[in-house]
Amino acid sequence: MENIRWGRRIRAFRRLKMVKQVELAKEMEMSVSILGQIEQGKRIPSEEQLEKIASILHIQVEELKGETKVGEQ
Repeated sequence: MENIRWGRRIRAFRRLKMVKQVELAKEMEMSVSILGQIEQGKRIPSEEQLEKIASILHIQVEELKGETKVGEQ
């Protein structure tokens, strides 16, 4: 269940920032298929991947983890 939450958060932030899945995958140096699996909760992102996603989307890792409210710094 937690995997699905991770994926939903990543997808929601990606869409909020108007970044296409293919663009994020390219920046992450991973296939669109793997990113899709992460967003669907079928694959768990590593801490390093979470940090990179947060950096690319210009958000805090804590926001991806659900530890802060969106936009809180």
